[in-house]
Order: sequence, then structure tokens, then C-alpha cells
Amino acid sequence: MLLNISGIPIEVCKKDIKNMHLYVKPPNGSVMVSAPLTISDEAIERFVRTKVSWIKKQIAKFDNQSRQSEREYVSGETLFVWGKQYYLQIEYGNKNSIVLSGDKAVLTVRKGSTADQRENLVREWYRELLKTEIARLLPKWEKITDLKATGWQTKYMTTRWGTCNPKTGKIWINLQLAKKTPECLEYIILHELIHLVEKTHNERFVSLMDMYMPMWREVKATLNDQTLDYME
Repeated sequence: MLLNISGIPIEVCKKDIKNMHLYVKPPNGSVMVSAPLTISDEAIERFVRTKVSWIKKQIAKFDNQSRQSEREYVSGETLFVWGKQYYLQIEYGNKNSIVLSGDKAVLTVRKGSTADQRENLVREWYRELLKTEIARLLPKWEKITDLKATGWQTKYMTTRWGTCNPKTGKIWINLQLAKKTPECLEYIILHELIHLVEKTHNERFVSLMDMYMPMWREVKATLNDQTLDYME
């Protein structure tokens, strides 16, 4: 169900839970409500209307964050890799590649390649970086928490840093995390592992996060403060 309150689109998901939960999600401030299956649509709308002021403040935080300019993939643009800024340097050749050298990200492409083709190349390069780190870090956090994912994938997402399916045990990690500082990826891995056993952000979820990563709130704030992708 989709509500529109004070001009704000709000996604409503009814689940087998006891209480309502309201989320304003990174990176673009999308709003979602999780509600018990038994609660009426009218009650959900009343609940959301009492939170409109808070919702607007949260959305404003995301709107005020710095974002990268629209990508053209030409020399001089910036590229973020694990939280560090690099300056794009375009070179031409028969084999596509990306090499980090000093403060430069040297992108070798074929002459005549389009911005979309270059973007796909960069995105797949990010995917390989991220997959390597997930393969290294996921077993570490599975061992620490004694929680195990049945599988994982990377996915380019604009509303969530990660997601999971508690029924299947599978997790998905946002491709954009390859641009963020390394601790952000660890925070999201832990976050999704805990969601395998606790669907909501209730007291149990928070206590588990506190136990395994006491500084998770600081990492979360760091993640949400970092430069986001351009979005129309």
C-alpha cells in the first residue's frame, strides 16, 4: 500500500509483527512503515500523520547531504573508492580497465565509448571490489555472531544499504558501499546478519548490535554523512 501524506509518498508493508515501525531510509530519504497485519489502514494513516514533522526533518537531512554531480565519466571528475577521493583520468585503448594510481583513477576505454558504457564498466569494477571484501568480511562476522547467511549478492540500490530475506537466509549488499569507508561495509554486514533472526529494529536488535559492534551508531552516522550518488 502507498500513502501520500503532506506530499510525502509512504510505502506501507503489513507484516506479522506486534508494533508499527517508521523508517526514513538512506540514501534518498524514502519513507516506509511496517505495520501489524491486524491494524487498519486508517490507524496507520493516523500514526503517520502524528510523525509528519519528524519525517520532514529526516528527509531534509538527506536532501542537504552532498552528492556527486551527474556522471559523464570524463577526466577531472571524482571517483570515491573505500571513502577516498580519486580524480578520473580517461585514457584510450583496446582493453577496458581501471587502475588507481596516487590520487588518480585511470579509466582506459575505447574511443567513442558512451557515458553509459563507461558507467557500466565502473559499476562492474565496484562490484568486483565489493565482492572481494564481502567474501573476506562475511565469514568473520558469521563467526563472531554465530549467524550464517545461506547466500549473498551485490545489488545497486538507491533506497537501502542492504537487505535480507529471513525466510531464505539470503542477504543483499548495496554496490555503493564500495565507495564508502570500509567500516561501513562491516556495519551493514552485521546489520543484515542480525536481521536474519530479528526482523525489526526493536530492543533485541539494538542490544545485539551493541554487543557485537558497540560503535555502530557512529559508523551509521558516518555512512549517512558521506557523499551520495547523483540522483535526478
